[in-house]
Amino acid sequence: MITQDWLTDAVLYIYALSLLFFVSDAASGNRSARKVGTGLLVFVWVLQGVFLLVLLVDRFSVPALTLRDYLFFVSWLLVSASFILNRIVRAELLVLLVNVVGFAVLALNLIERNRQKVELEPWEVARRLLLVHVGLITLAFAVLTITAILGLMYLFLHQRLKAKKWSHVMSRMPSLEWIDQYAYRAGLIGVPLLLLSLSTGTVALLLDGSPAKLLDEKVLFSFAAGALYIFYLIRRLASLDDGTKLAIWNLLGYALLVTGFFVSSLSSFHQML
Repeated sequence: MITQDWLTDAVLYIYALSLLFFVSDAASGNRSARKVGTGLLVFVWVLQGVFLLVLLVDRFSVPALTLRDYLFFVSWLLVSASFILNRIVRAELLVLLVNVVGFAVLALNLIERNRQKVELEPWEVARRLLLVHVGLITLAFAVLTITAILGLMYLFLHQRLKAKKWSHVMSRMPSLEWIDQYAYRAGLIGVPLLLLSLSTGTVALLLDGSPAKLLDEKVLFSFAAGALYIFYLIRRLASLDDGTKLAIWNLLGYALLVTGFFVSSLSSFHQML
């Protein structure tokens, strides 16, 4: 067993099995495998939803959050996003990649580790702002993860087309124009969420009388990521760069965001496990 809990282990294994069926569909166009994979993924999504409701009820009266809680919600959001993408666009490989990331996040979440908590500020206004901040940054992270996946797909497809190396996998991918357009649209959603989360977190720190915590490494990396994402959106809107450069700007912004998320810090504001 991975987690010493048969139910959470079952969720992880079913999720992995659903990915195998999606891989079969992406590799050979096996529609039956896609239907089975989708059915298993729906089951995983329902179980995750139940776990999430239990988690929310458990945390409702306790102003504390762990990294495991955060990652669990991100994984659920990515699975939800994959269903939406599967319904509105024909991009099987994108759906598969989103679910691969969602599975990785869930697996990381379920690995046993010490549970250090994020103690929210005692002042009620600051506490509520921090709750809003956590919710917004979680949504932003999920949306920008999809944006980064699209950026990787763009670079891969562009390189293969430039080298004139066609493969069956490429036939399962949307066009470069489609990828660029939807990466931009996802960025238009994710970046404002990121900026709102940073603004609410900043206000909470100021109300708490702790402006020095704005120099925390995670805060600085997050602000740098926000600035780079704004630069990316401006360059995309003004058509100042080609698709390859835009994809690189997109991925650099995500790299800063992820680096800030995992960087070591002694700050009580961002001390997650």
